[in-house]
Amino acid sequence: MQWTLVIPLKPLMRAKSRLAPAAGDVLRPGLALAFAQDTVAAATACAGVGDVVVVTDDGRAGAALGALGARIVPDSPGAGLNAALAHGAAAVRSRRPTTPVAALNADLPALRPAELAAVLAAASAFPRAFLPDAAGIGTTFLAAGPGRELRPAFGGASRARHTASGAVELPSAGVASVRQDVDTGEDLRAALALGVGPHTARATAGLLLVD
Repeated sequence: MQWTLVIPLKPLMRAKSRLAPAAGDVLRPGLALAFAQDTVAAATACAGVGDVVVVTDDGRAGAALGALGARIVPDSPGAGLNAALAHGAAAVRSRRPTTPVAALNADLPALRPAELAAVLAAASAFPRAFLPDAAGIGTTFLAAGPGRELRPAFGGASRARHTASGAVELPSAGVASVRQDVDTGEDLRAALALGVGPHTARATAGLLLVD
């Protein structure tokens, strides 16, 4: 089964605001872009992925991620994360109505293609499925099989909302790189410990994270 991944990315100047205390506002947009570049690069290298769609209105990000093989869809709703994901999924299904679609966070700089492939394979057994984040509160991945609506409910305590919506929670063992999103300095340290991709490695070289 070949999946289409939908990855949302807000304008870089507004992205990753919770990283500002640790990394500063000057570096924050570049870090957000680096995270997204490593996420997209790993996703396009995954055997189970047929297409990657990035929903963004940021011109710099669109150019950089398009160069990595992503298809860029403008965030025409402009109404937040879940609206962007629903819009991206609708754009995918308008071309290929029966394709399986999965939402993936843009801030997974340690993402491993093999671990993402394992998550996609597990998700293929269910109409809808999700993976909780490393904190066990949010969500980093939500899948909808052929003919099923994505129904994203990301943000905050989305693990509970996705469970309540009927999505099946996937096993979290052995897929740490798919769960380790980065919102804070502590998250970034955890991602660096897992081993980040080349864009994030360059962006964080010499960076002294402030507690």
